[in-house]
Amino acid sequence: MLQAARYLLGSPGASGFGSKSTADEVTAACPDLGSLTAIITGATSGIGAETARVLAKRGARVVIPARSVKAAEDMRARILGECPGADILVLHLDLSSLASVRDFARRFLSLGLPLDLLINNAGKFSHGQLALSEDGVEMTFATNYLGHFLLTKLLLGKMAETAAATGVQGRIVNVSSSVHGWFSGDWADYLKLVTRRKIPYDATQAYAVSKLANVLHTKELAARLQEMGADVTVNCVHPGIVRTRLNRDREGLITDLVFVLLSKLLKTIPQVRLRRPRATRRCTRGWPVCPAATWPTATRLSHRRPPQAAARPRGCGRRRRT
Repeated sequence: MLQAARYLLGSPGASGFGSKSTADEVTAACPDLGSLTAIITGATSGIGAETARVLAKRGARVVIPARSVKAAEDMRARILGECPGADILVLHLDLSSLASVRDFARRFLSLGLPLDLLINNAGKFSHGQLALSEDGVEMTFATNYLGHFLLTKLLLGKMAETAAATGVQGRIVNVSSSVHGWFSGDWADYLKLVTRRKIPYDATQAYAVSKLANVLHTKELAARLQEMGADVTVNCVHPGIVRTRLNRDREGLITDLVFVLLSKLLKTIPQVRLRRPRATRRCTRGWPVCPAATWPTATRLSHRRPPQAAARPRGCGRRRRT
C-alpha cells in the first residue's frame, strides 16, 4: 500500500526519480551517447517515440523500424526539428509478418552498422474481433511477441559482435506489462483454440498471453546469453499505466469518463522515463555512466545495472564518427 501511494504521489525512489520524472530529467546526467546505435520498435508514437527522441537528443544513432514509413519519416522530422544533428534511420518493418521481420534484419545487417541497444517496444491491443496474421497467427501475439522474438534472434549475433569489438555491453529491452499475470493456464493451447475459433476471442486475454510470452522469452534468453558468454543483457520491463495510442483507441462515453477520472493517476508519455532496473547486483561494463540510461520503469528479469551518475552534458548530443 505504501509503495502504491509513493508511486501515485511521484515520490522519488532509490534512484532519485519517481513516477512523475520524465525521460529528459532522468537522462540529463548522461554523457554523449554518440558511440551507440539503437533500434526501437514502435517509435512512431507513444513511449517508443519519446525513447527515440531522448536517445537521439543524447547523441545515439536511432533506427526507427515502422509499418508506416511515412509515420516514421514524420517522427524523424520532429526529432531533427529539435536536434538538427541527430542521426535517424528509417526502415520498413511489419512485426506481424515474419517475412517482413527477416527482410528488415537483412537490410539492417547489410548496412554494416553496429548494434548496442534493441528496444522491443511496439505493442498491439486488438479491440475488435479475432484477426490472424499472414502467417496464420493471432494478430496480437504475432505483433507483440512472435515478431520481436524473431527480430531479436536475427540481430543477436550482431549485438554480441558489437559488444566484443567495442567493449560496450549490449542491451535488449522487452517492453511487457503487469497484465501478463492476468493469464493462467497453457498459453499454447489457448492460442490454438482461439485461432481455430473453438473458444470465444477475448482481446484482454490475448494481450495478456502476448505479454506473458515476452516475460518467458526474456527469462530464457537471459540464461542463454550467460551460457554463450555474450556481453549482452536482456531485461523485461513494465512501463506503468500510460496514456498512449494503445489504450486511447477505444472511443466512447465510458472510456472517455474513465480517462477523465484517471487523468491524475496515469503517466504522460514523457513520464515513462528511462530508468535502471531495481535489485540488480553486477555492474555494467563499457556504457557511459548515467543514473538510468536506456531503462524504462520496470520489473526486470536480468542481472546487471548501469553505474552511478557522471557529468551532465548540455543540449543535444553529437555523434562521434569513427
